[in-house]
Amino acid sequence: MARYTGPKAKISRRFGEAIEGHSKALQKKNYPPGMHGRGRRKKQSEYAVQLAEKQKAKYIYGVLERQFAKMFDLASRKSGITGENLLQLLEARLDNTVYRLGISPTRRGARQLVSHKHILVNGELVNIPSYTLKPGDVVSVRERSKSLEAITNSLAGRGTSRYSWLEWDNASMSGKFVTIPSRDDIPENIKVQLIVELYSK
Repeated sequence: MARYTGPKAKISRRFGEAIEGHSKALQKKNYPPGMHGRGRRKKQSEYAVQLAEKQKAKYIYGVLERQFAKMFDLASRKSGITGENLLQLLEARLDNTVYRLGISPTRRGARQLVSHKHILVNGELVNIPSYTLKPGDVVSVRERSKSLEAITNSLAGRGTSRYSWLEWDNASMSGKFVTIPSRDDIPENIKVQLIVELYSK
């Protein structure tokens, strides 16, 4: 199963923000990686800015190029605003929802939990991280996985942040994908219009 396995700190430094949660490297070295990282930045072309925004979105959600392009194609065929449709498709992924529910502290960890068969959807085992959830779907931790340290630690450290499109029941370790989130509800700092402009060329 293809996924990005390179250094996360360099990615965060490249974009100047924590791509996957808190980044200590960004606090220590708040400049781009590489031998010229401290030098003056050249003015980027319009294409470079658009490409960088697409790359950032891919790294945030842990999606590789071919899969991302397919999702954009699907988003462009749906009615509504293409950029918003794209973000909604990314948010509806099973691995992302496992992360949003707090079952895992990172999307990488959530992807692994799904792949290793720890997660159920509507009571059925699903081990496909890219599985697209529909409103009303219930995501839960498999019974024999409820005592898994990675899951219990994540849920214990679950912050107070809640997402309006999700519901969580701590007693049953299950959450509901209530509705498709609107763009205003999605907290990721992604300028989707730049991605739309890039693919429109």
